[in-house]
Amino acid sequence: MIQRFIGVAVGALVTFALLWLNSADAAAWATAVIVGAIASFFWPIVAGLILGRRAKRRRDATIEAEVARQVAAQTNKPS
Repeated sequence: MIQRFIGVAVGALVTFALLWLNSADAAAWATAVIVGAIASFFWPIVAGLILGRRAKRRRDATIEAEVARQVAAQTNKPS
């Protein structure tokens, strides 16, 4: 959990630095820092969901291929 908070702080600082280099006003800085902090807090959750779904699809495809192989082996088996 501490790693996530460190990531939030780093994300906010990077956003702040980029805005400072572009000479935006203080209200835009505050808004961007808050949005950057929120985004850097939630992106691991979103990435985890995406990667989890991808792994599940691969696992399901492997299971379906194995079932199809076993069914084909049973149907081709001489009685």
